[in-house]
Amino acid sequence: MLGFLLRRVATMIGTLAVISVLVFAVIQLPPGDYLTTYIADLQAQGEDASGEKIDFLRQQYGLDQPLPIQYVNWVAGLLHGDLGYSFEYQLPVADVVGDRLFLTMVLNFLTVLFIYGVSFPIGVYIATHQYSAADHSLSFLGYIGLATPNFLLALILLYLSNTWFGISIGGLMDPAYVDEGWSLGKVGSLLAHLVVPVVVIGTAGTAGMIRRLRANLLDELQKPYVVTARAKGLPEGRILRKYPLRAVLNPFVSDIGTLLPQIVSGSVIVSAVMSLPTTGPMLLSSLRSQDMYLAGSFLMFLAMLTVAGMLVSDILLAVIDPRVRLERKRKA
Repeated sequence: MLGFLLRRVATMIGTLAVISVLVFAVIQLPPGDYLTTYIADLQAQGEDASGEKIDFLRQQYGLDQPLPIQYVNWVAGLLHGDLGYSFEYQLPVADVVGDRLFLTMVLNFLTVLFIYGVSFPIGVYIATHQYSAADHSLSFLGYIGLATPNFLLALILLYLSNTWFGISIGGLMDPAYVDEGWSLGKVGSLLAHLVVPVVVIGTAGTAGMIRRLRANLLDELQKPYVVTARAKGLPEGRILRKYPLRAVLNPFVSDIGTLLPQIVSGSVIVSAVMSLPTTGPMLLSSLRSQDMYLAGSFLMFLAMLTVAGMLVSDILLAVIDPRVRLERKRKA
């Protein structure tokens, strides 16, 4: 197991190194840079944008250096915990991100818990009650969840809450707590405001997970070993827990690797619609203004979530599935 973990960590490091090169290249693909946009704004406002000032700003922001040097400096800063300097906000990226990264992690963590906590029992229930009224109704709701865009659901809930109850469900806390320090009241306000965003962001993932779990479990329940267990008189609950349910956990667990980045990237528009102080709207703004270090930090954050999720899913698969451990021993 230790050798497996070391190989996986080495693969993660190599993957992140390649991704860092791709992220830096993608950020540099649009013509010009942040300074070009900034100078255009100065000229539009009628301010001076002489050649000396342009050269001074380019040197100040380090944009006068070759791209390989800029990349090396950026990666070296990341390794030392320095996320770089935000040109747009005139502050270090770590200061600009502030609580946004923390709130994003809390929102995504609760969304993952919501997806798994809701989809697992529902998927098992409708698979064991095939063609029942619950199966048809819950499957119909699942199709609606898959077909409805997250941002559209957010707009509908915002409208209904304002029309029916006269309240706004936007944001992640009451305005009175925005500039205050953390306290029990602020935590309570945060948890209360997280309910709607978690449901909105997690609806599509929950519906898709229910459909996959139902299909896989129905396939397992039709296999000969289940029929044999029933013929021997084993209770249905024991048959389900002992055999089919364990077999269908593999795809359920392996989805962890792709679920985290999908939630983060899929919540960008929802965060903008619901005015959530997360990293999504700031990522869009940094990409438009070509604030390379701020945008690069967000993209690397998504990459780290992806590789970390894949590592967690690999470890869990090795724990719950003996066939994975057996295959590893054969390769060794």
